[in-house]
Amino acid sequence: MNSPNVVLWSDACFFSPYVMSVFVALSEKGVPFSVKRLDLASREHLQQAYGELSLTRRVPTLQLDGFLLSESSAITEYLEERFPAPDYERLYPREREKRARAREIQAWLRSDFLPLRQERPTEAIFAGETFPPLSAAALRSAEKLISAVERLLPSGQQNLFGEWSIADTDLAIMINRLALHGDSVPQPLADYAHFQWQRASVQLWLTESFKDAAQ
Repeated sequence: MNSPNVVLWSDACFFSPYVMSVFVALSEKGVPFSVKRLDLASREHLQQAYGELSLTRRVPTLQLDGFLLSESSAITEYLEERFPAPDYERLYPREREKRARAREIQAWLRSDFLPLRQERPTEAIFAGETFPPLSAAALRSAEKLISAVERLLPSGQQNLFGEWSIADTDLAIMINRLALHGDSVPQPLADYAHFQWQRASVQLWLTESFKDAAQ
């Protein structure tokens, strides 16, 4: 059986947390893929050529043979079904309720925390940039995040569900907006995010993003 032709459309700088989520998912699955980059600063993603590929004209977009799909959490769920366990690494927990919780976390991280995402963009993570102190709105956003993670993360556990899932990577990205910038984060949360950052698939992404940041 021939391997599918898989292409991941990414931002040129490898700063998108949503592209990172799909990059990690593909790497975990062990599916060979290539990356095509778009210069978001020059609005390349809004041009007609990309619009013919991406329904949303955003990144990431996954191109798998003739099938095209945008929105990162939709892509990771599709990859879980398209390349299922046990032949491929799981992206979501085995138990139904835990899978639902993982999807809840993914959806929440993408739809909330706007002040935090604005004031601690991923340039703070991948390029080492520094930004002014958090505003009152961003502090409230950070406090809500920290409170939720303290509820979600079992004491002494390195993954949310007793096994790695893609929600761990997504959550670690959000925590590291603070932790890697030097903002105050409870030590157990910082340790959790640091542990997630050591995963081989995450390190592959970091190699690419740091390479671009240094250029």
